[in-house]
Order: sequence, then C-alpha cells, then structure tokens
Amino acid sequence: MIPKIILGKGPQATRRTIGYLFGKGRANEHVDPHLVASWNGFAPDPGRSPHRDPKEVEAQLAAQLDQPVKVLGDKAPKYTVWHCPVRAAPEDPILTDDQWASIARRIVAAAGIAPKGDEEACRWVAVRHADDHIHIAATLVRQDGRRPQRDYDQRAVQREARRIEVDYGLRRLKPGDGTAAKRPTSKEHFKAKRLGQDATSREVLRLRVRRAMAAASTEAEFFTLLEATGVNVRLKLGPSGDALGCNFALPGDTNDKNEPVFYAGSTLAADLSLPQIRRRLATTSPEPVAARPGNPWHQATAATERIPHHLAHSNDEAAQGQLAALGGALDLLPLTAPTTVRAELERAAVAFERATRSRIAADHTSARVLRRSVQAIWKDPVGHEDGAGAAMLLDVALTAVAYAMHWHRIRQHAQQQAAAEQTLIRLQAAYAQVAEPVLAGLASRTPSPQTKRRYAQHLRQAVPQHAERVLADPAWDALAAVLAEAEAAGHSANTILDRALSRRTLDDAHSPARALTWRIRRLGDRHAPGPRAQAANTRHTTMPAPALHQQEPRTRPR
Repeated sequence: MIPKIILGKGPQATRRTIGYLFGKGRANEHVDPHLVASWNGFAPDPGRSPHRDPKEVEAQLAAQLDQPVKVLGDKAPKYTVWHCPVRAAPEDPILTDDQWASIARRIVAAAGIAPKGDEEACRWVAVRHADDHIHIAATLVRQDGRRPQRDYDQRAVQREARRIEVDYGLRRLKPGDGTAAKRPTSKEHFKAKRLGQDATSREVLRLRVRRAMAAASTEAEFFTLLEATGVNVRLKLGPSGDALGCNFALPGDTNDKNEPVFYAGSTLAADLSLPQIRRRLATTSPEPVAARPGNPWHQATAATERIPHHLAHSNDEAAQGQLAALGGALDLLPLTAPTTVRAELERAAVAFERATRSRIAADHTSARVLRRSVQAIWKDPVGHEDGAGAAMLLDVALTAVAYAMHWHRIRQHAQQQAAAEQTLIRLQAAYAQVAEPVLAGLASRTPSPQTKRRYAQHLRQAVPQHAERVLADPAWDALAAVLAEAEAAGHSANTILDRALSRRTLDDAHSPARALTWRIRRLGDRHAPGPRAQAANTRHTTMPAPALHQQEPRTRPR
C-alpha cells in the first residue's frame, strides 16, 4: 500500500482539490467518485446527491473544509491543503467502502491530521473513485485554530501503511529509510501517457543526470555531457555568483504557460544535488586510468571483482562508495554493450539505482579505479565488439550485486536489498545473451583431444572436488580453448589454471567451466611471462595446488 503526501497552497486550493477528486480525472479515470469517510461522518457528498447540482455540493463541501482556515484570515498558513492518495497493489483484494474508511481514519491519525478522539482536529474527507485507491483531503488548520502536529508525517504514514498491509492481508512493501528517489506524480504519469512516452520526464532526467555524473571527470564535463543529451541546465547562483544548485529540464517538456518544466537535482534523487555531484566528481580526476596503458575492460573487471572484498571487510562508508561506483558502471554499461542486451542492462541499472543509496555516507575514494576504467570504456569501447569484455565484466558484476544484496540484508536495508535482487535477475538475463555467442566462438577453437586430456589431468589433481563438474560442463570446450590460447602466448597452462582456481571458490558456481573461462581469459590476455618466469612456472606445476580461498556468501549462480 502506497500513501503519498501532497501539499496545496493558494486561496482556491481546497476548491481545486475537491473539484479534481469529484471530476472525471485527467484521463476520465474517475468512476463513481464518492465519500467513504469524513471528519464528522455526515459531510455533503457530491457523488451521492442525485437531486442537487454536483458543483454546488462540491462548493459546499469545500467551504465546510475551509471554515477553520477562513477564520484565521491573513494568519492562515502558506500551505492549507493536505492531500494523500492511498493505493493498494494490483494483486490485492478489492476492499469495501467501510474498509477504506477505516484505513483513512488510521492514516489521518498517524499523520497528526486527526488523532483518534480529538474532536478539535483538522477537517478531512476520504474520496473513492476506483477499486484500488482513495484520496484523503484535509485542511491544515485545526477546528480550534491551531496547526496540526504532523512532524515527519510521511514517515509516520508509511509506518502505518505497513501495519495496514498486515492487518488486511495486502501485499507487504519493504520499509524505506527516506533515501529513495521521489516517485513521479500522477500528473506526470498522465502527461507521459498523453504524449506517448514510456517514462516520465523525471525518470528520463534522473537517468541522464546519473549517466553524465558517471561519465564525467570534472564539473565542466558533466554539464557539457548533459547538454549533449539535450538536457537544459539552469544554475542557482548565490550572491557571490557561485553556483549553489542546478535544475534540469527536457526540451519540449513545458507547462500550461509554455515554460520549461525544471526539476532540482535533489528532487530527482538525494545524491543528485549539485553539492553531492561535486563530491563524487572530486574523487575522479581527469587523469588516465592507470600509469601504464592497459585494457580498460580488464581494469574495470578487476576493480569490480574487488567489490565483494570491500563489502565484506571495509568500513560501511567505503562499502557504500563501492556500491555507488558499481551503480555508475551499470548506468554506462548499456551504452557500450552489444545492442541486443542494452534494454535489459538499462533495466538492471534502473533497478540497482535504489541499491546505491542508504543513510550511510559514501566514501568514494576507494572506488576511483572502477569509475576511471568505466569512463575509459565509455569513451573508447573499440576492441571488444564480440562481447567478450562485457561478458567478463558482467560475470564479476553478478557476484558484486549478490554481495550487495547480502550487505544490505544484514543492515536491514529492505528496499535496497529488494533492488539488488531485481538487478540480479536482470543481469543474469543479459549475461546469458552476451556470454553464449562468445563461448560458442571459443568452443569452435577448442584444442586437440590430447591437449584437452592434459588439461583435464591437471584439473583432477588441482581440484578433485570440482573436476568432474567442470569436465561435464557445456563450457568445457571454451575453457580448453582459452587455456590453449594462454599457453600459446607463453603462459604455463597449469599455472594459469591454478591462479584462476585460487581467485574464488567454485562451490556456488552454476557453470564452473564458464567462471574459469573468464578468469583465464583475463589472465591470459596479459603479457606472457619471460623465460625465467616460465621455468619457475614449470617447477611450480610439480608442487601441490594451494588451498582454495573461501568467501561468503554463496548466493549467485555463474
């Protein structure tokens, strides 16, 4: 059950609200609007007055609601209307009018609008015009002339909604912590639908601003990237002329006065205010990814592969910074991945966005390498058109998201945990689409049966507990191919296989051969060792294999 609070101001705020609630709606969606409850139990009902002009009854109802406000005259508060739509989930049972009336009373009591037993509380009504929701409208002056005590009413109403879900057997939503991005309003949804758009302007802007923040190294570059995507930027300047905030608008998105509709960064998401954007950019200088040249796909993969260690062993601030960087990587990945999976990856990025924020302040410093390498991929993705780079990065991203889910769970971040779970599903679907053709191409280059038997023999010696699973895996031919390629590049096949096996346990791998294939592909693409190192590698293969490093949690298939 989702309640949402909207405040109204102006001399006609109450009349406008009542007119909307008993009107046809912006898309003729209001069917049979009528009162289910009110502050006194006998307020005039425009929807149940067949012998009177509905507009006349609406005016009478608005006047009664407004009476305490009018008494105050010029001393009335700026905001005079409290409007709270309360919506059930599509799969919930249809509630009766009496049940909705009871829910409305609980909501206004929790919000401080009309505490139970308080006869001098604010005046309010609950209007139903659809099976799945009601609208509660109240005026923000009590009948004794005082203001209602509604501190933190949004949180209080959300807590009460969680209790209502239990009491009525409704779908139970995850409790939040106040860090979720603001949802689009009904008006924004109707506007998008009317214009034939799949997403609201707020949602489009949020994604574009996040992508610009992930791609930019400086504040100037951030604004340049935004303008390149068509976003209009308006800075809020202080007395000194310095920018204190920024607002964003999409071209063509105008109000009824044909003026651009601007959204403040902080209203798109808490981490998209100008101070927060500057804080993030300050940890990503425009220097090269590394002092020595390297493959940015490998560097991004290596940095992502370290995220589980940070989540398990670093402090909460550093871990939160890693999650924010992973979110930025997922924001940019759809722009560089194969076209067949871009839509699925974009859905994964949108889902994970919720998992990148919590009440914990993020330390972004430790994630600098990941951000720089992903920026390098975005600027020059050439070299991995076959999808191998994306497949390797997605392989480790799946593990990182699984650890993120566990990290949020033990900290009771329910909404963030649910977001990570949804992201995992999306990424697994994208990974399958990216990886299968790459693995098929590798399998077509599998070495001779004699060479494969040699690899299999070492595998049985190194990891006897996993060897038969690896050899029976459909990706075994691809694994043998990358081992042969690494060997041709000067590596010892046994040594590089041992190194890949020591990276992480195979206990939770859905496809152990596939997991090893990507590890060896990354290791094998590095420069081959020199003659002395090769000799040392040969001696090393005669020694017992090292014990495998165990990590927790074991939560994600590969």
